[in-house]
Amino acid sequence: MRFFGARGAISAALLTLLLSVSPPSRAEAPETPFAEVFAQLAARLVGVVVNISTTQATAATPPAKGTPEAQLPPGSPLDEFFRDFFGEKGAPGGTNPPTPRAASLGSGFIIDPSGIVVTNNHVIANAEQITVTFADDTTLQAEVIGRDAVTDLALLKVEPKTPLAAAAWGDSTKTKVGDWVLAIGNPFGLGGTVTSGIISATARDIHSGPYDDFLQTDASINRGNSGGPMFNLAGEVIGINTAIFSPSGGSIGIGFAIPSALARPIVEQLKATGKVERGWIGARIQPVTDEIAEAVGLDKGRGAMIAAVDPGSPAAQAKLQPGDVILTYDGKQIDRSRQLPRLVADTPPETPIKLTMWRDGKEQEVDLKIAALSLNRPVPPQPEPEKPKPPPSVDALGLKLSKLSPDLRKQFSLPDAVKGVVITEVPQNSPAAAQALRPGDLVIAVGHEAVSAPEEVQQKAAAAKKNGRKNVLVRVEREGNSRFVALPLETS
Repeated sequence: MRFFGARGAISAALLTLLLSVSPPSRAEAPETPFAEVFAQLAARLVGVVVNISTTQATAATPPAKGTPEAQLPPGSPLDEFFRDFFGEKGAPGGTNPPTPRAASLGSGFIIDPSGIVVTNNHVIANAEQITVTFADDTTLQAEVIGRDAVTDLALLKVEPKTPLAAAAWGDSTKTKVGDWVLAIGNPFGLGGTVTSGIISATARDIHSGPYDDFLQTDASINRGNSGGPMFNLAGEVIGINTAIFSPSGGSIGIGFAIPSALARPIVEQLKATGKVERGWIGARIQPVTDEIAEAVGLDKGRGAMIAAVDPGSPAAQAKLQPGDVILTYDGKQIDRSRQLPRLVADTPPETPIKLTMWRDGKEQEVDLKIAALSLNRPVPPQPEPEKPKPPPSVDALGLKLSKLSPDLRKQFSLPDAVKGVVITEVPQNSPAAAQALRPGDLVIAVGHEAVSAPEEVQQKAAAAKKNGRKNVLVRVEREGNSRFVALPLETS
């Protein structure tokens, strides 16, 4: 033992002792109380979760990118597995040769003993027939009560012979990052699968719609989990599993669920009327960055800035203007701009509302009445603008600006009705480039004041700099849509 020295001898003796002790077998390992909680929850809740299969006359429309049903790559080992399991149609939702009738698989959960089932809209999209399979392998045909494509929710009805076990809603607003959750669903057609994890983040915006407010979890969610419930440890539904992020096609621990606070009111509307009615004020908004806040004199980036107001809308009737920052809505503080669309949508039409907004360096209150939202027609794609010829230009705010002319209107496909100053060059790696500005965009105002010549932009920037501003607020228009950006003033 001299080779090890004194300390080495002690270590070697300790190692010999450790090797002489056999580890306990799995049968001998005591079950922890926490594991018992999961086992009890799973036994109690698996009966309220159902599997949903659909058929349709033609090949299924590919699911939206990001949904669990869209994540299995062709030719993967699991695709081959599903060919064996399901036959030549291969994996549910896979890119295999079309068959006369297509099938898709998803999940759902019972919310009423009479047979009302919640699922995702994309699970039953284009379905000709919907079959619900229960935990005891009973199958029933389902009818659609209503659906809402905007939030990807759908409500189904089956006719059971006896009352069914039903899930209870929980309050997702009380959910915290790190809370444990259980997901139960039908991944890859393997019904009644239970997975666990934690809440990884809240209020996630994955750019799937205007009301994104997803819960993120690392619980395993895969193809077929869509529409299934996410439970808290009280056994309450706090989310509806809807999408995953997965470069590989399988779960990598980044799943997203519609929070119950958003889903429950939608489900209640669908149950009552079969459709969803949302409030509308006719104002397009954008986030308030710290740079924009400094430019308008706010203490920090908060609220929702109005980028444009629709003519004849409640916002127009209340005389709201582009550049106003909405700070509160019906007494509720707006910390993030994404809060406002949800609050407006949840407000019944004809409801009077009081707003607090920031304009001209001070708070002001405005009253307006909510109107009903109607879906707008999609804007047709715009042709790519021609490469502009070098026109006479003026340097201002790190941009090259030119006065509108017939040639510039033609080069950038600008309608005759638009006004402002056209951006002809945006230097690479500049603050304007970081704001995604590009040639052909129009500067239509600096602050609240409209501009029609490059020299006016220079003058207003100089005035802002003289008043001690580090940034100046610029209103930019592209293809009929306007937004505000804060551009830094040049330092001498």
